[in-house]
Amino acid sequence: MYKNALLSKSLSAVHSFESIFTKIKPRNCSFPARTLTRTLCLHTNTQDLSSYHPTQSQQREMKYVLVTGGVVSGLGKGVTASSIGVVLKACGLRVTSIKIDPYLNTDAGTMSPFEHGEVFVLDDGGEVDLDLGNYERFLDVTLTKDNNITTGKIFQSVIEKERKGDYLGKTVQVVPHITDAIKDWIESVSAIPVDGKDGPADVCVIELGGTVGDIESMPFIEALRQLSFSVGQDNFCLVHVSLIPVLGVVGEQKTKPTQHSVRELRALGLTPHLLACRSAQPLLENTKEKLSQFCHVPAANILNIHDVPNIWHVPLLLRNQNAHDAILNQLNLLSIAMPPALQDWTMMAETYDNLTNSVRIAMVGKYVGLTDSYLSVVKALLHACIACSLKPSIDWIAASDLEEDSAKSTPEAHAAAWETLKNAACILVPGGFGDRGVRGMILAAKYARENSIPYLGICLGMQIAVIEFARSVLGLERADSSEFDTDTPNPVVIFMPEGSRTHMGSTMRLGSRRTLFQTPDCITAKLYGNTQYVEERHRHRYEVNPEVIEVLEEKGLKFVGKDETGKRMEILELPTHPFYVGVQFHPEFKSRPRRPSALFFRFYTGSNWKVGSTSQESSKWSLIWLGLPGPAHKTILNRNSLMALDLLPPLVADRHRLLATPDLF
Repeated sequence: MYKNALLSKSLSAVHSFESIFTKIKPRNCSFPARTLTRTLCLHTNTQDLSSYHPTQSQQREMKYVLVTGGVVSGLGKGVTASSIGVVLKACGLRVTSIKIDPYLNTDAGTMSPFEHGEVFVLDDGGEVDLDLGNYERFLDVTLTKDNNITTGKIFQSVIEKERKGDYLGKTVQVVPHITDAIKDWIESVSAIPVDGKDGPADVCVIELGGTVGDIESMPFIEALRQLSFSVGQDNFCLVHVSLIPVLGVVGEQKTKPTQHSVRELRALGLTPHLLACRSAQPLLENTKEKLSQFCHVPAANILNIHDVPNIWHVPLLLRNQNAHDAILNQLNLLSIAMPPALQDWTMMAETYDNLTNSVRIAMVGKYVGLTDSYLSVVKALLHACIACSLKPSIDWIAASDLEEDSAKSTPEAHAAAWETLKNAACILVPGGFGDRGVRGMILAAKYARENSIPYLGICLGMQIAVIEFARSVLGLERADSSEFDTDTPNPVVIFMPEGSRTHMGSTMRLGSRRTLFQTPDCITAKLYGNTQYVEERHRHRYEVNPEVIEVLEEKGLKFVGKDETGKRMEILELPTHPFYVGVQFHPEFKSRPRRPSALFFRFYTGSNWKVGSTSQESSKWSLIWLGLPGPAHKTILNRNSLMALDLLPPLVADRHRLLATPDLF
């Protein structure tokens, strides 16, 4: 009883302290009242205070930043929204994100990569828009499928409620039922922590896909208008991204398209607080003045996002134009925010700009006509390159151009594809579906295996490696996947038993799954820090046939990683090859700018880094090039000792806790 009374009094004191400090705290103080309250709790003798949470009235209200687009699509709203999140996070705020896609698909899982770009996979198995990949990479958060709102999801939830009788016989309409569902979804998802910490974020950045005026967006715009009114003007900030074109003949920056876009947005009940103007060159002062006059936006709130060498410059552009001050002022957060700390971003952007040594990577795929189809792979390659102080030079090769048939139909493309492949330092075969180009991928895998070229096969790329090995080494000429040839007498890749052949959406093996290492003394296990298992994201409905594993391993192909049942193959290696690795998962989805994927990192080292002798005669030292951000430097290591974490590139060590011997590389 005494303990409960003490706790009650202590909590009362804490509540009072937080209330008083919120009122008297200096405007430039960088600590929220709740932070100091927790500090006070730590200095009491009451252990139960660790479970203290402010009441609903004391918790800070959620702040929303809405990013819309006008004039044309493809302006980079996703990068802009992500960059706004980066700047706010650099100010000490916690940030979450929501992407609204106004299409009737429930998710992005069944969309063509040519039409919509890659399908990004989340930890919970959500198949979402590629912009959520940008959010995760920029903000270093782990989102859920609910962070991607689609018209299909909203309509599905409303119709299900109607069928259950939740609307009590009312006529179900777009307003209010659809708009209410949208608002409820936003408010509930924004409160879910995505950064591994307790409690909701401070700011939720919402990106509305499409352009203002699209008929598909109307229910969402109305819902967002209502949301802006219900949460209050101090909790809502609208950033409108628009295009400032330049006519080739006149050479003048034209503002009329943006004026019309803002006018239409205001007619729908939303008034932008900031304009983010996309242009090839920096905006002229008279252009800003004209936009301010006719768009009803202060000149200081007109941001210029012109073309830059790499997207890591975009947060720096926003900071340099004091975008954070404008947003924080609108959201009434200036009193708790710190000056943006973007040293890491500055270092990454400048490091990439100054890189001179490059490595040529042959990307042999099916969807090379649209590079966004492999966006996460490209970003993972870039992250690893920065860690190695190398500049990526990706040579896109259409797999079908490598096939023998193309030598007759398109001889020039065939010759060019093979020349590009042979000049590459390493070969990567990413994921995909369908039989188009498969024979070309098999030829690429064979070339890499026979010529000791570093090879990384992801998802389909791993299955391609198995098919090629079965044909070339085992002598099974008709070895194939049942996906490509249902009548093959040697199905080395088969349909997973739990898959569905009638429904395509959300029926694959999706999301983060655990892979157990079977062999501790293998390249992949060492790369992941000699842990017993690794968790990576999956997206596939076919797997390596368990019945052929024994004969494949007898001939030298080793499956060093399996799922928790031990029956599903996850990682393969060829021990006699410098680096020949296939993985059933997608390591690119968890790669981050400051924590690149270990597999991509080693993929580069196998092609470019030169390692000192690791023979028995040279046991004193090995010389390894460490590609830290900035100039590369040398480190001499004792071969008989382990490489300390602080000697490894921190971009890799931070994520995988690598503790490897020098001969790993």
